[in-house]
Amino acid sequence: MPKTAKHFVNDPNHAVVASLRSLTLTNPSLLVDEPNKIVYRHPASLTSPAQRIALIGGGGSGHEPGFAGYVGQGLLTACVAGTIFASPSAEQIRTCLAHRLPEESKGTLVILMNYTGDVLNFGMGVEKARAMGKKVEMVVVADDVGVGRAKGGKVGRRGISGTALVVKICGALAELGASLEDTARIGKLAGENIVSVAASLSRVHIPGRPSTDAIEEAERLPIGVMEIGMGIHNETGCEKVETDLPGTIKIMLAQMLNQDDEDRAYVNIERSDPIVMLINNFGGLSNLELGAVTTEVWSQLGREYGLKPQRVITGTFVGSLNGFGFGISIMKLVDTGFGPGKSMLELIDYPAEAIGWPAPIKKDTWEKIYELNQEKKKPGEKETKPSNLRTAEPDVTKFDTIVGDGDCGIGLKRGAEAIIKILERTRLTDDALVAFSTIVNVVENTMDGTSGALYAIFLNALAHNLRAQDPQTPTQITSQIWAKALHLSLQALSQYTPAQPGDRTLMDALFPFVETLEKTGNTKEAARAAANGAESTRGMKASLGRTVYVGGEGWQGVPDPGAYGLSAFLTGLAEGL
Repeated sequence: MPKTAKHFVNDPNHAVVASLRSLTLTNPSLLVDEPNKIVYRHPASLTSPAQRIALIGGGGSGHEPGFAGYVGQGLLTACVAGTIFASPSAEQIRTCLAHRLPEESKGTLVILMNYTGDVLNFGMGVEKARAMGKKVEMVVVADDVGVGRAKGGKVGRRGISGTALVVKICGALAELGASLEDTARIGKLAGENIVSVAASLSRVHIPGRPSTDAIEEAERLPIGVMEIGMGIHNETGCEKVETDLPGTIKIMLAQMLNQDDEDRAYVNIERSDPIVMLINNFGGLSNLELGAVTTEVWSQLGREYGLKPQRVITGTFVGSLNGFGFGISIMKLVDTGFGPGKSMLELIDYPAEAIGWPAPIKKDTWEKIYELNQEKKKPGEKETKPSNLRTAEPDVTKFDTIVGDGDCGIGLKRGAEAIIKILERTRLTDDALVAFSTIVNVVENTMDGTSGALYAIFLNALAHNLRAQDPQTPTQITSQIWAKALHLSLQALSQYTPAQPGDRTLMDALFPFVETLEKTGNTKEAARAAANGAESTRGMKASLGRTVYVGGEGWQGVPDPGAYGLSAFLTGLAEGL
């Protein structure tokens, strides 16, 4: 068995909850809501909360210390965690916004990385909080240049290690009493001035997954080959290279700083511009090698680009389990407009107390060490017929591992098993609306990630549109009533995602199913149309989802995992009717 497939904890759910609980053991000022995977500051640890805003972050687990490790004075007020590499649900986020923050605060700022599931779920949670009358703003960080403009398409850049700098700056502003609007503005400004890229020797093995995954990965990236642009969710990179560390750093810095590269020149950083340099460990790099990486990056920045970082920050900030890789983030220090005491550099230097943020080197120490460096010239996660999802899970997971992070099949299986458990334990009422609402609630609380958010939004809309057609007397629900409700629910879903048929998403299966059911009233024909739609995604170029980021041609031989999984469900549904 490859060493990357060996874990002390092989139950991913236990690992996540135990890790969150550990933060309250290492920092007595923290509390944990285990059912909702929320870590938050104890009310007694908050100073004058009515004069400050609250900050929350979050996303999938596996990126420790981000973001639960950033909960503490001068950083986050709370963090909402999902399962490994999957976003938390909107209900978790709503619970945090409504019950785990100081009620008297001046507002709440949500900071997250640009991933579809995170944006959808946090966006839904934010909208629910606003509907409750709360002031909430959201900053989405997109700093990865490994994904150029052509590949980024509608999605844009991913958020990676530079997010840690945005959290640090906004946390300091919040501690200093800045308004919600000002903090959100500076958070966006900071994010717009960060470029990041990562490189890795291997994708990580997720606890609970077969050891064969690690064997296949060793064949994909043999010894001596590294991948540049690899994401923190196991997304493959933009290119594989066989070179040494200096050669690797040279390619990475060119992607970040070459203004002639129109596809990646996101931030104009010129010689002598004040910058902060952050080196992020994916989690499996030794401190020895991390130090070597830091030195090489520092040296090439000065030698090739005339840049001398005013701060060099190294460590594990946004990890990828035990990944054998690292990321480089460079932030251009621009004017905040606040004057002395609140410059970006001073906000980075501002004291913070959190497990995931290293004890800062004081400003005076930095200046003295920097002068000496100049003088000496040193470089610094019972089978049933109505759904085929349980038997389809291995294929869905396999496809998603090729084109994404491998969580789609597991999420669908988790939802199917939860529904089966409800059907086995509960006698559903003959009232279709009540029974359907029960199932919707199960899906919303058991499926996470992007697919979970899309299913939850669509099914909630479907429940609403069925209820809108509810007659005054008991009536059999016909295929026409279902078709109309499905059509209206598609329109509702389109308010939250730009995905359309042809974008290589589950929409390629959902649209044909709804359209065929509307025309024929035949569920089996509609299911066949969905299956054909899913199959049509083989070789289809993606416009949305993580497949957008995938390099090589492996994705061309497999269908979209979300479309394939939905097709399997609809086929099972048709066979069971």
